[in-house]
Amino acid sequence: MKNTLRILALLLIATSTFANTYYINSGSFYYSPSELTIHLGDTVVWINDGGNHDVNGNISSITGESFNNPESFDSPTTNIVGATIYTHVFNVEGTYNYDCSVGSHALAGMVGTINVVNNGTVVDIIVNSESHTTLETAVLQANLAATLSGNGPFTVFAPTDEAFNSVPTETLNALLADNNALTAVLLHHVHSGNAMSTDLSDGMEVPTLNNDNLIVSIDGTNVMIDMANVTQPDILASNGVVHVIDMVLVPATNDQTVMDIISNSPAHTTLETAITAAELDETLSGDGPFTVFAPSDDAFDGLPDGALDLILANAEQLTGLLLNHVHSGNVLSSELSDGMMIPTLNETNLTVSIDGMTVMIDLATVTQADLTASNGVVHIIDKVLLSDYSEVDSTVYSIIKTSPIHTTLETAIDAADLAETLSSDGPFTVFAPTDDAFNNLPAGALDELLADLPLLSEVLLHHVHSGDVLSSDLSNGMEVPTLNNDNLIVTIDGTNVMIDMANVTQADIEADNGVVHIIDAVLIAEDPTSIATLLSKENIEYLYTINILGEIVDKDSKDKILVDIYTNGTSVKRYNIYK
Repeated sequence: MKNTLRILALLLIATSTFANTYYINSGSFYYSPSELTIHLGDTVVWINDGGNHDVNGNISSITGESFNNPESFDSPTTNIVGATIYTHVFNVEGTYNYDCSVGSHALAGMVGTINVVNNGTVVDIIVNSESHTTLETAVLQANLAATLSGNGPFTVFAPTDEAFNSVPTETLNALLADNNALTAVLLHHVHSGNAMSTDLSDGMEVPTLNNDNLIVSIDGTNVMIDMANVTQPDILASNGVVHVIDMVLVPATNDQTVMDIISNSPAHTTLETAITAAELDETLSGDGPFTVFAPSDDAFDGLPDGALDLILANAEQLTGLLLNHVHSGNVLSSELSDGMMIPTLNETNLTVSIDGMTVMIDLATVTQADLTASNGVVHIIDKVLLSDYSEVDSTVYSIIKTSPIHTTLETAIDAADLAETLSSDGPFTVFAPTDDAFNNLPAGALDELLADLPLLSEVLLHHVHSGDVLSSDLSNGMEVPTLNNDNLIVTIDGTNVMIDMANVTQADIEADNGVVHIIDAVLIAEDPTSIATLLSKENIEYLYTINILGEIVDKDSKDKILVDIYTNGTSVKRYNIYK
């Protein structure tokens, strides 16, 4: 059947059905090529090779009679070599004749013909596209080829093979095996009417043959249909128009609960396991409504090694973490706004950030929105939301202590005897490097830090500000003083926030005595005589320590200004922090 359709389509179309741009060189006295066959929606650009020429599609400069073209076209004259004389999009089929309006040029041979042929039906366009074989298979499987070959008009939002490849294999196979479900999905991509890109507007709702609506989002030249980007618009057909998109559009599934959507998703096996382990499956199958921000399996895989096991082993922590992804209410993507705060069932708030077509919940990107259910809606996100899932009466220290990705930081704080300080009234703002951040230090640097408690304290206090600074308080270029009598520099680029050279990966974990921001690097003091020098060395061995008089002294001496000497000649000055 597939080959039969291809043969039928090829009888109608000799070349690719995607909109193309063709170039014609114009010189004395020629158009090259002088005859061209193109398809509906294609563009022709005339380039001046030399001389004073134009493109005249109205009145013949030779006969003085109308060309009677399907649509008239005309251009100004130019003599600039290499300049574009004229650009025209051909949206009406038929034969077009034209010449140069300078009669002597036309008589000398400067005439041309363009044949505009029909692309066939929307089905023909899909069949003849090399990037829509899966869509073709699906249309045939659902017996929709005859329908979409009818009079129409139809507007088809056509996902590419790559779009279908991004759908989990198990899901795609199940869809192809269920004709009713397949038909519903395909009809969700079809509008009864002829909607050109110029007809679309931001926020517009496009009804589908599945009795649903698609939402149009326009940001400059970028056009999105729901969460799919339009990568090729306005491929004209005899019975409508095709727009190529980069994602399969998912129709509403109001017969399922939010728990059903998660359970039936092959991309959310870890989330399903976690919900079941926390005994929240019955809750999420209840009346609701609930808005669930659902991290994918890849999101959970992105957690540090061992973190997931630690979370799953602690029922209280697991429950808090999961409830941090659930809002009591039904919030669709169209209701989100930049800066909006969404309260969770964990009594925390998630922050919405919108930059063009990108929607973020805290530091997670929404990759698929508006999977509607009978008791709410599911939005798929690409990161686990690691907000404060510790005790309600929490300190910055207890947040670090209960975090599965801050075991090294906890160890360092305990070793430096700073736990009591960070459990006191404060307030404190702590920029908390993860275990991965500490693991990225040069070989041996962490061991040296843990062995040198004054130096360790200095480094840790460089991550703490005396005050309560939320992400909303930060500004680009801002200096944040630390308890180490130094300053941290804030850099903000769009939604990306950096503290010195560290990225903030999770902001605003609020505590009773301040706030914790998770960062992906250990912060090094600006003082070149501090640990910055120590950490710059790799495979360098410690030799000895001297005092200010040049005398070799014990490395652990605490009452003097000391300088550590290394095999590469590096020296690290260590000040007496007790003075």
